Amino acid sequence: MTNSSQAPLSGIRVVHLASLGPGPYAAMLLADLGSEVTIIDRTEPMQVSVPYAKDPRRRGQRSISLNLKNADARAVALDLIGKCDVLIEGMRPGVTERLGLGPDECMKRNSRLVYARVTGWGQSGPLAMHAGHDINYIALSGALHALGDPDSPPPVPLNLLGDYAGGGAFVAMAVLAALFERERSGKGQVLDGAIIDGVASLTATTMGMLAAGVWGARGTNVFDGSAPWYRTYGTRDGGFVAVGAIEPPFYAELLKGLGLDPARWTRDDRSRWPEITGKFAEIFASQDRDHWQKVFETTDACVTPVLTFDEATAHPHHRCRGTYTWVAGVAQPAPAPRLSQMPETPPTEPQCPGAQTDAILRELGRSATEIQQLRSDGAAA
Repeated sequence: MTNSSQAPLSGIRVVHLASLGPGPYAAMLLADLGSEVTIIDRTEPMQVSVPYAKDPRRRGQRSISLNLKNADARAVALDLIGKCDVLIEGMRPGVTERLGLGPDECMKRNSRLVYARVTGWGQSGPLAMHAGHDINYIALSGALHALGDPDSPPPVPLNLLGDYAGGGAFVAMAVLAALFERERSGKGQVLDGAIIDGVASLTATTMGMLAAGVWGARGTNVFDGSAPWYRTYGTRDGGFVAVGAIEPPFYAELLKGLGLDPARWTRDDRSRWPEITGKFAEIFASQDRDHWQKVFETTDACVTPVLTFDEATAHPHHRCRGTYTWVAGVAQPAPAPRLSQMPETPPTEPQCPGAQTDAILRELGRSATEIQQLRSDGAAA
């Protein structure tokens, strides 16, 4: 978290009802921009994919552990929410209402509250109450079907498209829009942040190409890895290179680096794509990955090595720009994008659930006796 007054979200208070996937990522983005984020963790921590103390999505944030099934704990949560600008929750529709922490209850306390709801399917629709994960949302949006080799099942693109691009990043953008609108109206609002809506938005260009008749079946398009000049190739040492020589001048640079005659290896005839791909594959496989990096790194052929995460953190370009940072010994992406008036302050390390429980309770006016009672009753931990 950046505490400087130059941070664009300095003074904005965010409460995140601990959730999985996109919710923590949205909270991280807001914390990176200077907001004060407090996580309301559960007294019995959730099963998570990343240990709390190593999870970059918790950087720059505080944590209080509350049992929200307990009335006294809910009262504490409502006190926090009453003083914040943004609430992020990622439960199924209706759960926060049953807890007494739904939009109506919270906005009675705080009419300026931006109440951000993050789900996979959204707050309405036939699937709203069903479970799902990233792969299901990108499948139902059409995005997954467009990926990969036509002779194989679509590949799984990690959980980047749904959870983090269509989910967390879109929700953070909506929060910023709602905060901006609040400056005009003075009122908060409820955000229905559905991952499937965000992923659908990401397909805008592809659907435009489809409508224009320039997007065909899987395996026939430039951007699905079918074109010889927009795909990956294996190298002699078991590595890979990524080729993105879309424009003709870049394609000419690619041919030059590969030692191929441009008069013979023209790119206009799609029926020759398999032949060209085979030739490129043969040449790339004849040398190691780092050889090709040296051949192409000073050209506009748009050929780069396919790096591992560890290699990415050590790449000279990333080192120069500070693309990655280390927090408590954990390599992770630095806050992005960069703002000219925002100081580059390293994020503070992630906190385990409940690390600031007592401090936050004291800030809310609870006495030492009250804090001890909340702990004894299992309301706080």
